[in-house]
Amino acid sequence: MARMHSRKRGKHGSKRPAKKTAPSWILHDQKKVELLIAKLSKEGKSASQIGTLLRDTYGIPSVSALCGKSISAILKEKKLSPEMPDDLTALFRKYASVKKHIDTNKHDNTAGRGLQLTESKINRLVKYYKRTGRIPETWKFEADQMGFFAE
Repeated sequence: MARMHSRKRGKHGSKRPAKKTAPSWILHDQKKVELLIAKLSKEGKSASQIGTLLRDTYGIPSVSALCGKSISAILKEKKLSPEMPDDLTALFRKYASVKKHIDTNKHDNTAGRGLQLTESKINRLVKYYKRTGRIPETWKFEADQMGFFAE
């Protein structure tokens, strides 16, 4: 599959196993994992951070294979899901950091192009999330309010 804003193909990465069953060597059961996900979410971790922590620290390769549902579905079930989706929040952070870079480096036209591409990705995702009901129809992306995402 090609990239979004260029026609490059990219390098092949590792593939997940085709079998969607939990391995027999996992030490945790479904209830423990769901409680662990809730605990990590209350600590302020996003769904992708939770998945990485479960994989690297706790040795759980796939939550969906073990529990039968994704991390975000478990968070929604326990009413712990954030109001903004994780991918949109990550794009907000990227937009804010590139904007901050452009404010200090005014002649960096390549970064300006990156800012345009990031903004179009945000608008595309916002349109999708409005259509699916994940964010309200009246929500609007305003570039000048993204300063609080800069780190």
